[in-house]
Formats: sequence, structure tokens, C-alpha cells
Amino acid sequence: MRRSQRPCPSPDDSPAAPGPGTAARGNLPVELNRFVGRDEELADLGRLLTESRLVTVVGVGGVGKTRCATRAAALLQKRYCDGVWMVELSTVQDSGMLEQAVVDALGLTDHTSRPPRTTLLEHLAERRLLLVLDGFEQIVDACAELVCALLRRAPRLQVLAAGRQPLELDGELTYPLAPMTDEDAMMLFAERAAAVRPEFRLTEDNRGSTRELCRRLDGIPLALELAAGRLRALSTEQVVQRLDDRFRLLTGASRSALARHQTLRTAIGWSHELCAPEQRLLWARLSVFAGQFDLEAVEYICSGPELPAESVLDVLTGLLAQSVVLREDSAVGTRYRMLDTVREYGADWLAATGDTDRLRRRHRDWYLGLATWCELDWFSSRQGEVAARAESELPNLRRAMECSLECPDEAHLAQYLAGTLWFLWVGCGRLSEGRHWLNRVLEEETPYEPSRLKALWVLGYVAVVQGDAAGAISALQECREEADRTGDAAAQAYAVHRTGCLALVTDDMVRAEELLQDALVRYRDLGELNSNVLMAQIELAMAVGFRGDLEAAAEICEEVREVCEDRGERWALSYALYVLAYAQLQQGRPERARELLRESLAIGHAFHDLLGSVLTMELLALVTAVEGDAAEAAVLQGAAERIWPSVGLPLFGSAYYGRPRAECEQLARRELGDAPYESGRRAGAQLDPDAAVARALACRPLDRTGPEGQRPAPVPPPGDRTRKPAASPTSGRGGPDRW
Repeated sequence: MRRSQRPCPSPDDSPAAPGPGTAARGNLPVELNRFVGRDEELADLGRLLTESRLVTVVGVGGVGKTRCATRAAALLQKRYCDGVWMVELSTVQDSGMLEQAVVDALGLTDHTSRPPRTTLLEHLAERRLLLVLDGFEQIVDACAELVCALLRRAPRLQVLAAGRQPLELDGELTYPLAPMTDEDAMMLFAERAAAVRPEFRLTEDNRGSTRELCRRLDGIPLALELAAGRLRALSTEQVVQRLDDRFRLLTGASRSALARHQTLRTAIGWSHELCAPEQRLLWARLSVFAGQFDLEAVEYICSGPELPAESVLDVLTGLLAQSVVLREDSAVGTRYRMLDTVREYGADWLAATGDTDRLRRRHRDWYLGLATWCELDWFSSRQGEVAARAESELPNLRRAMECSLECPDEAHLAQYLAGTLWFLWVGCGRLSEGRHWLNRVLEEETPYEPSRLKALWVLGYVAVVQGDAAGAISALQECREEADRTGDAAAQAYAVHRTGCLALVTDDMVRAEELLQDALVRYRDLGELNSNVLMAQIELAMAVGFRGDLEAAAEICEEVREVCEDRGERWALSYALYVLAYAQLQQGRPERARELLRESLAIGHAFHDLLGSVLTMELLALVTAVEGDAAEAAVLQGAAERIWPSVGLPLFGSAYYGRPRAECEQLARRELGDAPYESGRRAGAQLDPDAAVARALACRPLDRTGPEGQRPAPVPPPGDRTRKPAASPTSGRGGPDRW
């Protein structure tokens, strides 16, 4: 018998329990512990249910789909005068029992011979009701067909579904549920940890290990709750240490948990069982990736007789639908990734097939080829794309080096890869990491001299930029000696070049000029033209300019500028602009110097080139002081001081490179006084690099006009007030003659 309709109350998103004597308006389970975080997600679900009658929350096992959907439904209860009803379908394996499961959840009694669907349609026809369907993956087709029929026949019905894949119905809105944020994850862990150890609190002592634990568990609520349970016997630090075997560690859920959530392995295995054989195979093979990956890499690395390359896209799409693989749109296009927990599960299956080593070599070979392409394309108009791609692929490039180092016969490939990535280490702000890998790969003795020699001169280059003269001399001297012995003319040229660069930053301008000119002749004889060759010209211009010939320095950099514009090269251009700005400042044109420095800084910052950015900021501070804004100059100096430790030795310890700082400080202190100057420096040191660069780019000449409406004459360029000092009798290095 059809129930008469009642008017619905006005929408109210707060949960309410039925009062005494009222009929039940739902069957949502009572929460046994506090719901933590997910404020944004709950708000999103509430909004989506005003836009569509069917919303499906999808995500990997253990990410919290059930709890989030249930909580959202509870918050929306007053929208539905006929209640919010949950149907737990994870235990329903026979699609023929689906309709009966929904009937039972709604508490309907029908002893007639009518099919359950008839009972459902009659009951729901005119009711305003929210149906929450959870765990339907194993009967997804039948569930989709039933939901479609119910929504067509019951116009006031809404469905909130939660599963690993969408129902793929017209009008469905899919909401991918991401892992928890770091802060929410830490709150959840602390809350659950206190349940097993009441004295547990987040403190300064355990906050770091808790954050690491949450990150390594990908912010997956199930994993965090299981880890919290381990605090009965272990400390947070001990749990972190044991995470390498997370599937054995993270067991022992509460007795009230769903069967599929009793252990982390079972939760992930639930998804695995629902995959087709080819999906399971691809899942296992995808475990060789680290971080993001793209379709082309998957097609090359993971294809084979059992999984043809032309079928990979369809199989990958299936894993996306099952939330095993996540899609991420980035600056370098569509990318994919797996949560670490999901990846480790796949790695166990790959190991069981005995195919791990072969897949890791295929992975290594792909990324060797990618690095080679990136190095070649660095000297082109695609330089920005190369920088973004290399940064995105860095986790996989690291894994490729690690793979090569595991076998002594393949260590030369790690040397080749570490050397080929010079543009990433030096050009994209990865000096410290580059130094780590170069030192590590060069510990291996290999018979493949070209790879080793390249790694040596790149190590010398990185050491020069970091201000480590001893490390640079050691690497470059070994490279030159071995190159002479083996007749490797290219390695000789690069070693001579970087030795000249070392002379430049250690203030030996005469030797720097000689070596850099020698290197350029060698490059010309080899037919080399790339960013390194352009940098050799720019460094020669610096040496010439430091010795006082500004016109020659500017002429060299104008030539470099033409080549950069012709080839689309931007990174070397930023350094050429720095030298041109230096010359303009010396010639009394600070306004033009500022224009050039702003362009240089914008380019360097875009590439995350900390060295280029901080050198430019140092010179820009001097320009600002020369133009009369001593207070802003002090702030820029403080900002530069904060950046230098991330590069290496501040200003290389060089008198020449350090002269802008000394001159700027002199002008600013004279204008401001010591206390205001130091206050400005401290303020600048509080700026993070992004904020510092934004401030420097926004800086304009101080607009201070006199009574006649004329700006005061700028402070004369400091180069007009200096003289060339004599060479040091102890070091043999002359100081700067002018700046």
C-alpha cells in the first residue's frame, strides 16, 4: 500500500535523530569514533547532490569512500523527508541478490510473489529519499542497471554511491576521493593513536615522525588507522622504520571493521580480485615506475606478448576506472601515478612472476633514452618543456640510476645518466642532488671511459658552482688526464672550459680568459654548439668585463643573445643579460640595467636556477641603491643572503662577484644608517625565494622628486670610484679593478 506523502522540511545540512515516537528516517550506522577532517570533500558532495541525482565517490581501497559518503549523507539528512538509507553491497556476490539486498536495507516486507524490483519501484515512486550504495564493484553492471531503472521511475530519488569505479550512467557525477592532506592525516592518526594509548599527543618530539608516517602511507585513512593500532607495542618511530614491509605490519583492524578492511593487504586485494587478468598484469608491471609516468612510457615498458602495446591504453583505462591508477594533469600533459601502497602490492605480484629484473631494465632503458632526448632538446625553443619534463620524471630517473648501480657491469649507464642530466643539476636548481649522484656513480670503476669522463667534468662543473674549489680541481684534473690518455677531445674541451670557469670564480681573470678562449677553440674544432658553449662565451665576457673591457664583454654577450634568440635558448640568455646589465650599470645607465636584470631574473626563476637568480638579485640590489632606494636595496640583499646557502659558498668567496654586495651595503648604510640597514636585511631574510623574486621583479626606481620636480642625480656608479689593486703576493690573484 502506497504511503501518503508528507511535506518535506526545508533543507538543513545538519544531522538529526528522529524524536520519540517518530518513524525511522534511515538506517545510517552510528559512528563509533569521531570523523576527522575532510571538510572540503563533504562540502563538495553536498553541492554535487544539488546538481545531480546520482553522485559516485570513487577511490582506491582504504581511502575512506564509505566513511566519507556516510558522513556526507548524515549531514544532508534533513534534505530528505523520507530518509537516508544505506545499502552495503560488498558481501553480495550474486547479482541476482542485488534487488533483495536493497529491499532488505529499506526494511520493506513483501510476502507476495512479486519480484523485488516491483516492490522497490512502488516504494520509491513518490518518495524524497537518498539511497547510499557502498561496495558494489563486484556486481557493477547489475547495480548500474538497477540504479538507472530506479532513477527513471522515482523522480525524487537521489543516489550517493561509493566504490572503486563509477557506474557510468548518464547524468552521473563522479567524485574522485583523494588521500587525506598531511594535516588531516596527522589529526586522524593522533585521534586513533589516543584510542589505543590515551596518553598519546602530537608533540614537537613526535610530530616529525608522525608526518613522515602519514606521508609514507599516502594519507590513506585505513593505513593510518592500522598503523595507530600498532602503537600498543611500538613507538611512532618504530612503526616508520618497519614500513618497508607495510603489508605484514598493518594488520589487526578492530572487530567492527568491514571484512575487506581487516588488513591493508585485504583492502588492496579486494581491488585486485575485481580486475581482469590483463589489468592485474599491467598493475604488476606499473610497479616499476616511481612517481608520475605517461602513456608512451607504459606502452614501451609494460607491453609484451601477453599485453600488446596497442591494448595498453584500454587496459590502463580500466585501471583508472577501478581507481588503481590516478590521472593527473600537469604542465607536461596528462600523467598517471599509483599510490605507494598500491604500487607495493603490484610489486609483490611482479616479483611472484619472476619478471621484476627484466621490467626494471626496460624501465631503465626508456629513461636513458628520455635523458638523452632532454639533453639534446635543452638547446632549443623547447627548453622550458624539457625542464618541466625532467623535473616531473626525476623519481623515475633516480630509479634508473639505482637500477644501473645494482649491477657492476651496468654502472657505466648510471655514470652516463648522471652526466647527461647536467642541465637538470645546474640549470634547474638541483646542485645538491646532482653532486650526490655524481659522487655516487663515480665510486664505480668502469671500462667505459666516455661515460666516466662526462660524469667527471659535470662533477667539476657542479663543484665550481657550489664554490668548492678543491672538489672541482680534483674532478677536472682527473678528467683532463684521462681524456689526454684516451684521446677524448670532447672531454678535454669540457674539462678545459670548466677549469677556466673555476679560475673565473676564484678571481684569476688572466688564467680564466686564457682557458676559456682555449675551450672555445676546441669547441669550434669539434663543431660543438650548445648551451655549454654559450656559457663559455658568457664566462669569457665576465672575465673580460672584470678586467675592465666593458665594450668587449657586451659585444660577446650580444653575439650570445643573437644565437639564443635564433635557437630559442633561454637559460644561457639569462646569464648573458646579467653581463649586459652589469655593463649598462657601469656606463651610468641603471634604468636600462634594471630592465635587463628583471628579464634575467624572470628566466632564471622560471627554471628554478638558484645561482642565476641570486646573482641577478645581488646586482639588482646595487642598481636599486644607485637609484636612491637604499631601504629596498637592503631588503633585496637580505633576501639574497637567504638563498645563497641553498647554492653553495656565497658569491663563490670571490672579490669580483662580491663587489656588488659590498658597494650596495656601503651605499645603503650611508643613506640609512646602520640600524635601519640591518632591519631591512632582516626583513629580506624572512622572504622565501618565491616571495623574494616576486618583490624584486615588482621593484621600480624610487620616485623622489625635488622642489623643481626633478629627480636627484643618481649616485655615481661605484666603478668610477675604484682602482685596480695589485695582485696578492701570496695568492697571485688580483682583486677587481672596477665593478
